[in-house]
Amino acid sequence: MSQQDKAVNRRMKRGGGGHGPGGMMMGGGKAKNFKGTIKRLLSYLKAYRASFIIVITFAIASAAFAIYGPKLLGKATTKIFEGVMGKISGASAGVDFTYIGRIILILIGLYGLSALFSYIQRFIMTGVSMKVSYKMRKDISEKINKMPLRYFDGTNHGEVLSRITNDVDTVNQTLNQSLSQIITSATTVIGVLVMMISISGWMTLVALCIIPVSMVVVMFIVKRSQKYFKKQQDYLGNVNGHIEEMYGGHLIIKAFNCEKKSVEEFDEMNDKLYGTAWKSQFLSSLMMPVMNIVGNIGYVAVCVLGGALAAKRTIEIGDIQAFIQYVRNFTQPISQLANISNVLQQTAAAAERVFEFLDESDEIAESTEPVKLDDVKGHVEFKNVHFGYKEDTIIVNDFSAEIQPGQKVAIVGPTGAGKTTMVKLLMRFYDVNSGAILVDGEDIREFTRNDLRSQFGMVLQDTWLYNGTIMENIRYGRLDATDEEVIEAAKAAHVDSFVHMLPDGYNMILNEEASNVSQGQKQLITIARAILSNPKILILDEATSSVDTRTEVQIQKAMNNLMQDRTSFIIAHRLSTIRDADVILVMNNGDIVEQGAHEELLEKKGFYANLYNSQFEEQQVC
Repeated sequence: MSQQDKAVNRRMKRGGGGHGPGGMMMGGGKAKNFKGTIKRLLSYLKAYRASFIIVITFAIASAAFAIYGPKLLGKATTKIFEGVMGKISGASAGVDFTYIGRIILILIGLYGLSALFSYIQRFIMTGVSMKVSYKMRKDISEKINKMPLRYFDGTNHGEVLSRITNDVDTVNQTLNQSLSQIITSATTVIGVLVMMISISGWMTLVALCIIPVSMVVVMFIVKRSQKYFKKQQDYLGNVNGHIEEMYGGHLIIKAFNCEKKSVEEFDEMNDKLYGTAWKSQFLSSLMMPVMNIVGNIGYVAVCVLGGALAAKRTIEIGDIQAFIQYVRNFTQPISQLANISNVLQQTAAAAERVFEFLDESDEIAESTEPVKLDDVKGHVEFKNVHFGYKEDTIIVNDFSAEIQPGQKVAIVGPTGAGKTTMVKLLMRFYDVNSGAILVDGEDIREFTRNDLRSQFGMVLQDTWLYNGTIMENIRYGRLDATDEEVIEAAKAAHVDSFVHMLPDGYNMILNEEASNVSQGQKQLITIARAILSNPKILILDEATSSVDTRTEVQIQKAMNNLMQDRTSFIIAHRLSTIRDADVILVMNNGDIVEQGAHEELLEKKGFYANLYNSQFEEQQVC
């Protein structure tokens, strides 16, 4: 299947009602279970309970030291006022600068301790948030290895990457910046309220009148912004998926002049992301200005009342100055808490997407008492196998076949006949709906997946190489192999014949797409990897489809040596490559319609003979 076809298929799947972002966007705009998500997020923090106790203690101490500062400044203001007035009236010698100096030293100490405790608690909180993010990504990484291929068939890669990167980063930033701010702001509100009441009950009552107004504003904004934060995260995953898809197939896009279509699709997705991001950020940005307006109204009211009380000598002039500072300190943490409440909505949406991924169904559980085979012979039997990627659409119907140890089995048939599906079932990437697949008489569902797959070596039509050296990519077949063993496998697969012409030879680093070597060279490297793994059973899915005719002959010789005394399954469209197979299974619409040796099947002049002869007819037409 071409990259363009795969891209189309992924987009079709994404647009359906599956797990991809297309399905998600149709859902509600806000977190489905805000309380449950936050509760589960807090469970991630239980392991850091001691750190949180320290953070809370230091945050409270930092806020407490800062809160007492205005009270001392008020005393200094009163002292200065009394000294000036006494000097004017002649009742005193003037301002007591010794007293003022002591207050300044105490203030320096208080604010210094407040800053120190604030730094320590933020330092600890940063470490905790990093550890939580690490654990989340680790859980996601482990989850990926447990999930069935069915999930990834219905979800694009960008969507998964978005959950690992963007959503986890959102949670991390909230823990790092907002959680300690919640503690500090809450402590500040309570502490300031106590100090305000100790100065004047009436002035405090006026100041408290701003809270109901503030709450109304907060609820109004949060209610309208919450849904856009969830949509923003979903659309971001959608855009990431499209970019990853287009980048991976940029050569095909250019070859078919589809740049304009790709840009149009991106613009459509990006416009949706822009719309939701703009709305969420605009509504969120309204929070602080509106809260500042409300706070300033309260600030003016307190100033007027304080002036009247001072004129009546009900309170001291320094208390007014301190109270005005407290009003400012009172409205600021309320504004911060309001802003944090908005951030929590976005965090809940991001965390919910992470937990949705972690809650996806795992592969079917393995046997509690798995079978262990010390020496796998390679006897494989398919017994009345029925299978469909969807339970209501069976594509493999009553498939039965028995392969003796060491036999070379070719599976042929038209596109969509079910050839590759049988290999996926054999490797237990999917489980059969009914029937059984046996290896040496044991149901493959009784093996652990690790033990089962360790017996197989695979060379697929779609090559997979990672960003590393050529030697490292070959060694992937057996991680404990020596350099000499890797080179021997490379020679057997004819990699050695071209590798010395590349920069750095075996130490040449392949890029992420492995596009700095040819498609045929990539295929040879994967064949060398299979040779190095020295498996009991071989699976070759169009293993030589990407190499030239001369190289194909060389590979066939290497493969013939490799397949000696090993059970081998060969899927091939070019029927000329499987003439010497011991058994040819001819499939059509999920069933075996014929089986036998090459000459035997040709003599029957049936489905295989027509399939075999059609390739020559096509050549004559061309």
